[in-house]
Amino acid sequence: MPNANEENASALNHVQHHAVSELLRVSPVADDLARRFQQAGFGLALVGGSVRDALLGRLGNDLDFTTDARPEDVLKIVRPWADSVWEVGIAFGTVGSQKDGYQIEITTYRSEAYDRTSRKPEVSYGDSIEDDLVRRDFTVNAMAVALPGTEFVDPYGGRDDLAARVLRTPGTPEASFSDDPLRMLRAARFAAQLDFEVAPDVLSAMTEMAARIEIVSAERVRDELNKLLLSRHPRKGLGILVDTGLAAHVLPELPALRLESDEHHRHKDVYEHSLTVLEQAIDLEQDGPDLVLRLAALLHDIGKPRTRRFEKDGRVSFHHHEVVGAKMTKKRMLALKYSNELVKDVSRLVELHLRFHGYGDGEWTDSAVRRYVRDAGPLLERLHKLTRSDCTTRNKRKANALSRTYDGLEERIALLQEQEELDSIRPDLDGNEIMQILEVGPGPVIGKAYGFLLELRLENGPMERDDAVAALKEWWAQQG
Repeated sequence: MPNANEENASALNHVQHHAVSELLRVSPVADDLARRFQQAGFGLALVGGSVRDALLGRLGNDLDFTTDARPEDVLKIVRPWADSVWEVGIAFGTVGSQKDGYQIEITTYRSEAYDRTSRKPEVSYGDSIEDDLVRRDFTVNAMAVALPGTEFVDPYGGRDDLAARVLRTPGTPEASFSDDPLRMLRAARFAAQLDFEVAPDVLSAMTEMAARIEIVSAERVRDELNKLLLSRHPRKGLGILVDTGLAAHVLPELPALRLESDEHHRHKDVYEHSLTVLEQAIDLEQDGPDLVLRLAALLHDIGKPRTRRFEKDGRVSFHHHEVVGAKMTKKRMLALKYSNELVKDVSRLVELHLRFHGYGDGEWTDSAVRRYVRDAGPLLERLHKLTRSDCTTRNKRKANALSRTYDGLEERIALLQEQEELDSIRPDLDGNEIMQILEVGPGPVIGKAYGFLLELRLENGPMERDDAVAALKEWWAQQG
């Protein structure tokens, strides 16, 4: 049996092998650029996430470099060489460019720190690559490869930590998180993306300094949460946020679920249930990570704490928690500066997630199916996935019964869609026809008549024109 040292050595050899092959792949572009910096009297190194990903054998076409050249010098070197150049990040010392299909960012050595009351970092340029690396978030992101060639610069043990799959900070975690509190969220995000463990001293600092995250802008917090949710292991990252207390500041509705019990299984932890629903929804994704579905799965039960009631018979109920939850979802997502469209879609899914269960024994009328499709609209496929994911019972018989019932509903929807074009349900008469038949001009009454005919269409399916006209005239007579 190999001992721990032998295992670490083997893992280290493995990551170095990956790095060499990845660096050879990008070397035609990277070395060419590095020689141009050399000729101008400057150094250039591949750095940060690019080195980490090279060691992991997953380096893409986004390459990050660091240099002692100031931004104006970088521009002089890069402009004649690159296919295109942009200066969006130049205030932070970063010049962007594209060359032969590679997206390249070159950043001047720098040191940055947050003012205690500021949401933006103060940037100053550094003089050495070691000083540049120590300011980075984690040791696995604090490595560089000096170019041209493959000389590793690893003053803080990043390769060892990568082999051990652990997240540590180059300096003390307290100093790192004080400089940029967002790094606490990044620790959870990288744990979720890479399936790494967070070092105990880093977790302790995150717990002690959790409130410091409030100085970071909502947009930056939102972007980190998105990356975490869209990762391969979001449950791991979310657990870190809750356990350290960070979630209490950025997504307080999530830890609040820990105290709740489920309506049908009184001893089920709704927090754990929500994470399981998220994982099951991910398993149903077909075209890559779906942020709308993942947010809806995570937040679908956040209305339960506010609606919990202890009934006389000993049961716990959460009446209308889907309606309350939809409002809470909208409020939280707006606070995190999500787009109006995303807020609308996620909160609508939360509101609809119980609709299927409202039909109990599965005896769906055609009218109920039409309304289900109409209310879900373009979210129907996501609602299918969310509803199926929201079954976490360990009772296989019950789970299979629910699955069969939903299979039946999807078959009914498909059949009616084929017969009636459910995706575009409209009344059998349009607004102009309504005005002509009733002999009235535009106004609120046309909207009311249109609504009446739409309800009739949902209830009865398509109608012959003569029947629709007769029904409209009868309704109009009742209006007086």
